[in-house]
Amino acid sequence: MRARIFSTIRLPFSQIDNCLFKMRSRKLTFVTTSQTMMFSIEKRDLTTSARAGVLRTAHGSVPTPVFMPVGTAATVKGVLHRDLKSEIDAPVILANTYHLYLRPGTDIISRAGGIHRFMSWDRPVLTDSGGYQVFSLAANRKLTEEGAIFRSHIDGSKHLFTPEKVIDIQRAIGSDIMMAFDECAPWPCDHNYALKSMELTHRWLDRCVEQVRNTEPLYGADQMMFPIVQGATYSDLRRISAEKCASSGMPGNAIGGLSVGEPAEVMYEMIEVVNEILPEDKPRYLMGVGTPANILEGISRGIDMFDCVMPTRNGRNGMLFTRDGIVNIRNQRWAQDFSPVDITSDSEISRTYSKAYLRHLVISGEMLGAQIATIHNLSFYLSLVREARERILDGTFGTWKEETIQRISERA
Repeated sequence: MRARIFSTIRLPFSQIDNCLFKMRSRKLTFVTTSQTMMFSIEKRDLTTSARAGVLRTAHGSVPTPVFMPVGTAATVKGVLHRDLKSEIDAPVILANTYHLYLRPGTDIISRAGGIHRFMSWDRPVLTDSGGYQVFSLAANRKLTEEGAIFRSHIDGSKHLFTPEKVIDIQRAIGSDIMMAFDECAPWPCDHNYALKSMELTHRWLDRCVEQVRNTEPLYGADQMMFPIVQGATYSDLRRISAEKCASSGMPGNAIGGLSVGEPAEVMYEMIEVVNEILPEDKPRYLMGVGTPANILEGISRGIDMFDCVMPTRNGRNGMLFTRDGIVNIRNQRWAQDFSPVDITSDSEISRTYSKAYLRHLVISGEMLGAQIATIHNLSFYLSLVREARERILDGTFGTWKEETIQRISERA
């Protein structure tokens, strides 16, 4: 109904944002809903392509550049939402369509009133489409033009993800930002495979866009979809895919298929190729990246949004990221070090507990050790991108970035 009305009355979208139409006695009336997502750039760095902006969604504003903690199954492992706000100050988190579809299922999330109510989180949520998870199940999935047939990693049951179904699932989840369904080509792969994979992703993108336009949010809050640039590590394919995604008219764009094993310099080259084409006035999301150095290099090349499991997964295994380098808290050298985990951290937890105590917890397999390390690492990542933003705003980002990368990449 919405698409047909727009076509008939020919109003520009700028005049009808944030509104739904209802037919009452053959008259059109406007019903105001949540504010449509908008992106504004506050400052561009003069020596790099870095920019500081603000992404506005129905569940709050997100200062960029931003790192999104990964909450795959509607939880950032081991972290209370209280700590996500007070200790880490995460303005947005990521959840995963594949995992939530399998468990607990969209029916339960819908009955709860959407993902925000289900998980008691009132800030923005981005959902990955599940494409990466499906395609990582190489032995248990089959690709067709219709979609991807796969077997659940939980119970072996058979499922079909089509572009339309993936959008419908994300509608039921109720995330602020949805992702298009794509194929993430493996690395390495030859040019022919990467081409066919990219072309399939583009055909699926057209269907995703159509499904977004033919459906409405279910919980009264706007949702936006980002297409995903693919093309493996081939510059010509990346350019074609960037052009395709840019032409889709969606409010933001993502770059997928990187940080899957290729050298970092190749990843940086692909980012530069793609960002020459993607619109400057829309947010750019680099999926699944990465180390603190990767993130700063991505920011310097014009990326606005990041996510990665590294701070949480590495934290659970006793690896800490600090301003003075990487710390393996399992090492014997920390056994009698009673200084704080990180006295410079923005997190009170990192300033309260000692290295010796944290090592004891991690070595002993205590849950609290994983919690402290996870909160510390996420706080570090979020404070890093916040400082990057401040440096862009005050014009010192370029020099600061080089000095910071050298310092944080060392082994403490």
